[in-house]
Amino acid sequence: MTGALRGPRAEASSVDSTVARVISAAGCRDEEITSVIESAGPERVAGILVDEIVCRADLPPVELGEGVVVQLLFGHGTRTISHLVQAGPAGVTYEPGGAESPHARIEQDLCEAVRAVFGPHGDRAAATRRLELRGSDTPQAYVLPPTAFWVAQRLLATMDDRDEIGLTELASRYGSDKWGIHRYTQHYQHHFAPLRDRPLTVLEIGVGGLSGGTTGYRAPDKGGGSLRMWKRYFPRALVYGIDIADKRALSEQRITVLRADQSNADELHEVVEQTGPLDIVIDDGSHRSEHVLTSFTTLFPHLRDGGLYVIEDLQTSYWPRFGGNSDVFDSPTTSVGFLKSLVDALHYEEILDSGGRAPGAYDRLVKGLHFYHNIGFVEKGLNAEGGGPSWLRHPPRRRGDRGPAGDRSSSQPPSHGPR
Repeated sequence: MTGALRGPRAEASSVDSTVARVISAAGCRDEEITSVIESAGPERVAGILVDEIVCRADLPPVELGEGVVVQLLFGHGTRTISHLVQAGPAGVTYEPGGAESPHARIEQDLCEAVRAVFGPHGDRAAATRRLELRGSDTPQAYVLPPTAFWVAQRLLATMDDRDEIGLTELASRYGSDKWGIHRYTQHYQHHFAPLRDRPLTVLEIGVGGLSGGTTGYRAPDKGGGSLRMWKRYFPRALVYGIDIADKRALSEQRITVLRADQSNADELHEVVEQTGPLDIVIDDGSHRSEHVLTSFTTLFPHLRDGGLYVIEDLQTSYWPRFGGNSDVFDSPTTSVGFLKSLVDALHYEEILDSGGRAPGAYDRLVKGLHFYHNIGFVEKGLNAEGGGPSWLRHPPRRRGDRGPAGDRSSSQPPSHGPR
């Protein structure tokens, strides 16, 4: 995003529960949305909407005098909640308040606005919306529409969810390395597109922040590009990030950053106590094999059925610096070696008892595996379709072989060759 974005910001943890309730209600009947508005307070819900609308709009600085002021008005019963969005040379600001003569004024019923911003894609509505554009009746507006028209249009576009932006564009926009030095966004898009409209809980290991040398990884105000990308791509998701460095200052609405060491199972359990069940886990952390395996064995049980566990940068599984190995390719102590063992888990019902394989912890839990260059996706779900027929599992016995009772028999039909 170009320019600064400033607005009233509470601690992310204090608004997460309210945001989650608003998102959940947005896909329900008006009565349930209204109930959440009454419970949380119309002012708080309106503030959540404005924060989301401005974040999605991606407004650049407006290099015109004092900038553009747009008033957002949300009606709830006899009450009207007003917020001002100002786009100027220094960036974009927003806060509660009114204005006598804003450049544009957007009015909408609060319940309908909740559905418009956070509801499912096909359930958006604008029946109560009213738009006023100052100066729209002047000849100049027909020749050269004022900048305020464009700013208002961008805000309305986010309320109507008209921007279907792909992950490659979002990665470039927010500075995520998932496209550029890597080519991961095409694979993420393939697997995540069917989930995009759902109310999800997403956890990414590793917040990043390489800027001006490796010290950026420790800088508390650096990183978070991928978290912002996920927030923008999943409009109904709560996004969590963990990092061994304290980067909690990067938290914002719908993004919560926690400090945790991915190699410490106890700390990961504490993270899940805050996030609740997970829909997507993305491991972009240290890439050390032992850390990857600790994270997987700890977090995978907390992944919902139908969820996806993604491990990035699998090339490190072959590099000794990261605990990898380029001599032994099936070692269960490396990331790729462990994932290879899940291929057997996926097919456990086909493995014969004579092979001596013991039942595995993931046999019934891994529904699918997808591998691409340096990245792997593990689908969680019940894996109990049943194995193939028993009569196909062994080669047919030859004439003269002893049958189960010790008699000589043949499972092959008699030959009718030349006499």
